Amino acid sequence: MGANELSALLWQERELLDLLIFKLEEEQLLLTAGKSRWLQHATREVEQVVTRLRAAGLARLMEAGMVAREWGVPSPEPSLNELANAAPDGPWGEILRAHLEAMSSQTAQIKQLRDANEQFLRAAAISTQETVSSLRPDAGTYDAHGASGGATGAAGPHAQLFDTQL
Repeated sequence: MGANELSALLWQERELLDLLIFKLEEEQLLLTAGKSRWLQHATREVEQVVTRLRAAGLARLMEAGMVAREWGVPSPEPSLNELANAAPDGPWGEILRAHLEAMSSQTAQIKQLRDANEQFLRAAAISTQETVSSLRPDAGTYDAHGASGGATGAAGPHAQLFDTQL
């Protein structure tokens, strides 16, 4: 176990981050193409990868804690940077820094994609609201006797006066 296991878990987490980037790009392609029919499937797949990432992150934290104890790091939940700085002579410091750099880059990509997808979703929601509101008939008005003035001023067959006083 130890550093080898931690590195393997970091590789696993990096692969999941790559998969998340792919799924977010896939979602973005659906959004830009207007293929909202498939959006729920893409969103579900993103959520599944995020769930797997949480589990991988927890496993990494546990293993990092064991490596920290082994290397004399006082923090029970050390960052990768702390572990890299505390690494014994040899390749582990460099290996952990390389993992940290790669994961930081992936995280930045994920944030950019997430933000862009949110903007696409907001724009689609506004467009949908505008379309729906243009399909509604005018509400019209009622005069003091309950007759509908409507857009044309003619009383409609469904106009009713409700007495609110009891």
